[in-house]
Amino acid sequence: MPLRPETDRQYWQIQTGVGLMRMMGALRMATAVAALLMASSAMAQDRPWPHAPVHGGSDVAGTSLSIDQLYQPQSLVGTSPEGYSWSRNGETVLFLWNDAGYSFRDVWSYSPRTGKKTQLTFLGRDSKPEAEARGISQAVMLDDGRVAFTLGGQLHVRAADGTVTRIESDKQAIRKLILSPDGKSLAFIAGNPSDARNRVTSGGVLWVRPSAASQDKAARRVAGADDPKIYIEDYQWSDDSRAIAFQQADDRAMPERDIFYHAKGEQQNNRVIRAFPGDETTRASVGHVDLASGQVRMFERPDAKHHIWGFGLSANGKRLFVSGSDMQAKEHTIYVYDVTTGARETFYQLREDKHLRPDWQVAWAPKDDGLIILTDRDGWLHLYHQRAAGQAPRQITKGEWEIASFEVDAARSQIYFTANKSYLSDRQIYRVPVSGGAVEQVSGAAAGTHEPVYAPGFRHIADWYSNDTTPPELFVIDTARPAKPAQVTKSPRPEFYTQTWANIGYAEFPSHVDGVNLLARISLPANYDPAKKYPVIVGSVYSDAVRNQWGGRRAHPTWGLDQYFVSQGYIVLNVNVRGSWGQGRDHNQTQLHSYGETDINDLESGVRFLIDKGYADPKRIGIWGSSYGGLMTIMSLSKKPGVYAAGIAGAPATNVWHAYPAQMWIMGPPDGPDMPARYEAQSALYQAKGIKDPLMIIHGTRDPVVLYSDTIALAEQMIDREQMFELVTLPGGNHAWASDNLRQTRFAFKKMAEFFDRNVKDRK
Repeated sequence: MPLRPETDRQYWQIQTGVGLMRMMGALRMATAVAALLMASSAMAQDRPWPHAPVHGGSDVAGTSLSIDQLYQPQSLVGTSPEGYSWSRNGETVLFLWNDAGYSFRDVWSYSPRTGKKTQLTFLGRDSKPEAEARGISQAVMLDDGRVAFTLGGQLHVRAADGTVTRIESDKQAIRKLILSPDGKSLAFIAGNPSDARNRVTSGGVLWVRPSAASQDKAARRVAGADDPKIYIEDYQWSDDSRAIAFQQADDRAMPERDIFYHAKGEQQNNRVIRAFPGDETTRASVGHVDLASGQVRMFERPDAKHHIWGFGLSANGKRLFVSGSDMQAKEHTIYVYDVTTGARETFYQLREDKHLRPDWQVAWAPKDDGLIILTDRDGWLHLYHQRAAGQAPRQITKGEWEIASFEVDAARSQIYFTANKSYLSDRQIYRVPVSGGAVEQVSGAAAGTHEPVYAPGFRHIADWYSNDTTPPELFVIDTARPAKPAQVTKSPRPEFYTQTWANIGYAEFPSHVDGVNLLARISLPANYDPAKKYPVIVGSVYSDAVRNQWGGRRAHPTWGLDQYFVSQGYIVLNVNVRGSWGQGRDHNQTQLHSYGETDINDLESGVRFLIDKGYADPKRIGIWGSSYGGLMTIMSLSKKPGVYAAGIAGAPATNVWHAYPAQMWIMGPPDGPDMPARYEAQSALYQAKGIKDPLMIIHGTRDPVVLYSDTIALAEQMIDREQMFELVTLPGGNHAWASDNLRQTRFAFKKMAEFFDRNVKDRK
């Protein structure tokens, strides 16, 4: 599903033993395709090969733009279309977008029948408050043609004539709008009445209001508590619109922590509810409210502290499943309840003591004939159908590939899902009958990442699509004729097409420690010269870091930084470390109790691969990452001296004693007989003694996820040991320090570029 013809290229895959140097040399020739095919019989046509520059020629390494020019208020790559929402009749999809590339997203609509795209709100022209800087957060189409949407936590309605009215003005932090299946009611979550006095949480109460303009009455409260530490997290309507099932969280037992910091010339306090491993955590419960009577029933679970990963009412509204696990995500359990009596049965249960990732998903099968379960019980995440409690589930899909998510098309008894069946770095859309059989790809032949939102009845799919050369766009797929999707948006600015961008491809190679197959995403200068050995930046390092989409990862805005590095003559390397999704349970389970061990060995394997193939100068390798990536950076510098010339750790998770309790999936519980040695072995704070090479730490002072005080604790130890390092403090910066604001992003990225140039590229 390419943005333009130039991106619809052949595909390549580098197998172990196939020289990258030989391939890239061929790609620089005018007869690139023919030369590539002759280069090695081991190549497969299932990966996008690095495309020749559209402009600039092979003498250009990459973009000519500076970091300031790459990161502007009016984005060069445009504004990603988000927040897809279909009308009840499936005739219209709403989406949030800015066609000029600014951050404020207005509401747009698209009709698959007419092909017409329309901007519905124009609030971005007048909106100035910082709280509204990113624009409208959600929009829902009502049956009478009006559009309900949230802006700055307030509920607004756009009439058919374009008039916008704010409603429910007495409520704060309004979110998660869902129209009832019959179209008569609109539900939403809003902050508790006491929110204004509470600095810790916004709370959450469930409200329902009539959706028709003729019944424009105030909403009525249907579930939730006055205590802001008890709040509704999620909910869903029954198919008959007479009831709502909801998930409620209770944080009253959790500790509150003060994060003091200085910003704007004075001391400030970011007080948060924040548990460490071993602390009391959120207690989760599921309830059901009958809207006619107002009766609420809460469903008992054996341990309310255990995780809930999903819940769902049956089509007839008589049964409710709750999918959950223990705190360490080792035992997956699905309970099914009788909605009327509250009686509970254990429908499904499977324990795997080395399990790390709670990627499970559950839904009701067509006609309420049991459950469809996404689980890795055979070692790979696949779909199963289980018809009754305790019955052996029947496997629907199988193979050495994994499913990320799915939805059931009950009317046609089939399942739509996204998976990496085509290649490890892809997320394509497929469908399969519930009874099993042939898997059909729906998203077309082009490689890349698809994130679908299905229309009612599954006639159309609103598809967020991107690949390595295509910034995100909205396409609409007709599921009856999926081969020709309609492109709805064109987001990049015209200048985007005048730049030369990196050549991006993929390599598979064995771990140098245990031989396990690893995958890497490699960004090369457009004028790559096989006679040269290049400096390399490994990063941003993280799990799930290899994806065929613009920028590789969505979590951090590093697309421009990566392109800048390549334009300055670096190679950028990302490795899919152990613990990542997509390569099966055996692949990721080797990460158990192994922060800063197996993962950093995988990173080193990627470095060795580039050196062995003649790409990299072994004396000029840099590494960087943020959060968990910061932990891997510090561990790599300490445990692998000489492999890296320098490293940058952003908001580094140096002390796993202060991690979120959910990290116990990998770290294990903090009360075992091998404590504290095991936690200290996984904490960079206790493993930094070996650092000799240059290190820069970047950290925001108000970070509630990774505490700035842990960075200071590491700094104190390194000073005591006379280890040299550089500390970049971002006053008031949050955990996502690269996304807080444009001024800070530019500052931090320029500091990084200068540090790597000084210690890596220009190293003698």
